Amino acid sequence: MQDVATRAGVSAKTVSRVFNDDPHVTEDTRQRVQSAMRELKYVPNMLARTFREGKSAVIGIAVPDVADPFFAAVTKGIELAAREHDMAIVVTSLGDNPSLEQSIIEATVRRQIDGLIIAPIAADQSYLARWQDSFPIVFIDRVPTKLNADYFVEDDFGGAFEATQHLISHGHRRIAIVGDSPDVPTTRLRLEGYRAALDDAGLEIDEDLIVLGSRDADAAAQVCKTLLALSDAPTAIFSSNARFSTGVFPALQALKRSDIALISFGDFPMADVLQPSVSVIDQNPRQVGRIAAERILARIATPDKRFRRKNVIPVRLIERQSCQPASAVLASSVAV
Repeated sequence: MQDVATRAGVSAKTVSRVFNDDPHVTEDTRQRVQSAMRELKYVPNMLARTFREGKSAVIGIAVPDVADPFFAAVTKGIELAAREHDMAIVVTSLGDNPSLEQSIIEATVRRQIDGLIIAPIAADQSYLARWQDSFPIVFIDRVPTKLNADYFVEDDFGGAFEATQHLISHGHRRIAIVGDSPDVPTTRLRLEGYRAALDDAGLEIDEDLIVLGSRDADAAAQVCKTLLALSDAPTAIFSSNARFSTGVFPALQALKRSDIALISFGDFPMADVLQPSVSVIDQNPRQVGRIAAERILARIATPDKRFRRKNVIPVRLIERQSCQPASAVLASSVAV
């Protein structure tokens, strides 16, 4: 710290204030200190600092919705990994308004966190650059924009391609896709995978069967009913996330449409015991959370080590009853 202070022409106390993001430090001084830190490759040992101060290190977690089955499981994975290293977590929901992301994250950062795991909703994360010298930042589920940082994302394109291809292999030609807004990166990639699978099979893409923009399970249920009311209705539905699947399945049951195949991108509670049980593209969200937390810990423990920043996690198809051929689905269905 003294070396940094000497190079920047300030006191060691000022270096400490910059590191702790003290708002009273002038921007010119902050830039000189941060420049000196980069030149000297100075990274404080944050775990040692927190233990010295008599408090636990804290990992901040920011996801679109903590109630979403996927993000709830991711958070649990982070929590378990953090607990093993005597670390605490603080969790916040970003919601669905991209303009609020920065202010929510800044409020989280002010809690003196020692690492941040974020699934962003905005189109620009460059505002986080000022904190990269202070603590490690890891992105999950979505790739950061205008910022070079670690990220762990699932194979959204490949999973959607496999799901759609699987339905095609069971004889389905009218396959609908329902999901979030295409502005959401994961939804966009899953739509591309869906389209690619249809194209690969030589099937015409019917835009009437692509219904994106739902915000919750209830909206997805209504979309399902609308799709099945079409004169040339789909015989199968690909739900692009687990949250919407919890709306689509009850809608099919209410309509007594056990002949409609269903596959969900993302597992959800009870999916394996429903009748029919729901086929899914499994993202293993707890593992996603664990490896993100482990990267935070590794960055803290070995700040000079080079790590792969771009990490794409494979997904896998779990075949259950809901995407079998119509005759098999009908035979195994029981009213819920």
